[in-house]
Amino acid sequence: MAQVVYKKQRKSLFELVVVLCLAVLVGCKDKELFHPKKKPNIIFILADDLGANDLSFIGSKFYETPNIDAIATKGTVFTNGYASAQVCSPSRASILLGQSTARHGITDWIGAPSGTEWRKLNRNTKLLPPEYVRSLPKQDTTLAEALRSHGYNTFFAGKWHLGPSGSWPTDHGFDINKGGWDVGSPKGGYFSPWENPNLANTNNGENLSMRLARETANFIERNKDTTFFAYLSFYAVHGPIQTTQEKWKRYREKAEAAGIQESGFEMERVLPIRTVQDNPIYAGLVEQMDDAIGLVLKKLKQLGLDENTIIVFTSDNGGVASGDAFSTTNLPLRGGKGYQWEGGIREPYFIKVPWLEKNSRIAYPATGSDFYPTLLDLAELPLKPGQHSDGISLKPLLEGESLAQRPLYWHYPHYGNQGGEPASMIREGDWKLIHYWEDGRNELYNLVSDPYEQNNISEQNEGQARLLKEKLIDYLKSVNANKPEKDPEFDAELARQLYQEKKDVLLPQLEAQRLKFLSKDFQPNKNWWGSQLTND
Repeated sequence: MAQVVYKKQRKSLFELVVVLCLAVLVGCKDKELFHPKKKPNIIFILADDLGANDLSFIGSKFYETPNIDAIATKGTVFTNGYASAQVCSPSRASILLGQSTARHGITDWIGAPSGTEWRKLNRNTKLLPPEYVRSLPKQDTTLAEALRSHGYNTFFAGKWHLGPSGSWPTDHGFDINKGGWDVGSPKGGYFSPWENPNLANTNNGENLSMRLARETANFIERNKDTTFFAYLSFYAVHGPIQTTQEKWKRYREKAEAAGIQESGFEMERVLPIRTVQDNPIYAGLVEQMDDAIGLVLKKLKQLGLDENTIIVFTSDNGGVASGDAFSTTNLPLRGGKGYQWEGGIREPYFIKVPWLEKNSRIAYPATGSDFYPTLLDLAELPLKPGQHSDGISLKPLLEGESLAQRPLYWHYPHYGNQGGEPASMIREGDWKLIHYWEDGRNELYNLVSDPYEQNNISEQNEGQARLLKEKLIDYLKSVNANKPEKDPEFDAELARQLYQEKKDVLLPQLEAQRLKFLSKDFQPNKNWWGSQLTND
């Protein structure tokens, strides 16, 4: 009897061992399935001027972005994701160089006047903005160059705005350039014929975002058997904002059904700022970009490349709530493009790595400089800490591990066209300090208890403010950051009059324009910005 019991126990033990071994084998097989058998392809998608709250995934009840949302839901969302600057060129340079704006020196959008040239724009400000680097430095190794040196075929489509001819994408590591050149806006508009020396017009009425997506999809198909890095850098949703009649109509009706608010703007410190998302033209422009991204995602799926392709989606700065086209609102975040508050620098920040955990959210503060080392690390390529000196690899976070806290820095010693002031910022942990160059004042916010920056608590927390300011100034000195100078011709009374004019004249004009866009009989021109043109 004892021998029978022993045999049964031995059999049970054997079965348990078999089950455990099978489980290990299955686990190994699953891991092998989702780990790339070769270096992963990389698609980096960069929107222009898209705000942190301009996606339906993040909470917009007006804009519709199902394809971008799909990247987020199947990937990792950094809920404290930041652009490296509140305007475009500096932010874009930081992505490609892995450095803060203060270090690489591109501190304003390339083409902005500096010094006494600033006055020629009829500006009356306390400071003269400093000179800045006006093209991507040739001595630096860009992300594209680093990947190309390891066998990646590299492709760029869309907005560049990082220097004139001689400093275009093909001068900085991209094998192919479709549409990248000096300027930052879609010259000629969003419908062909446009003006772009690196993107030929082929079909009248063709949408620019869709064309850039088609060029990207074609590149992917031609390189399906290689390893590639495709950088899709949309001109959308930068002004001038344009859309088709069909998209405008659908969003106008959507705004009407939700109830059109009586007021859509209020005064910020310098300019009026939008407070509602109800612009049907902008909504159509956002959706058109999302349609274009869908085309690229579909191509990946068709070719069976989606399980071995990393996808990044982000924007270069906050949504345009003031200045330019006054397109959107970033509320409840304060400010927008050009501003020093969270609305100017907080961004959608999504990284989809097919073989890692899906649909996760990470609160760790990340910035544009982190993409460079993160993508090298995910591709299992050697990091270049001497180059991406302000970025860190986020791969440990993506794999469920932790990273030590570190300070983040921003440096914008210029006046934004959108109302932002010359300022530098530091975020460390829950604290954010803004140092203003006009008069040396500071604002301190706790972004956990006051995420919308409504209460400056620098006086109540003098020790914390002093510590952060010292760290900020020491960092700026260490990289020899540029600084503005006082303008002896500043006229305080004229500044007061100009502010009053914006409040009394510009604000009512914007309200009237908003209602015009929402009127049933709105028509920008006979062919809707060229979207109804044909080659016939």
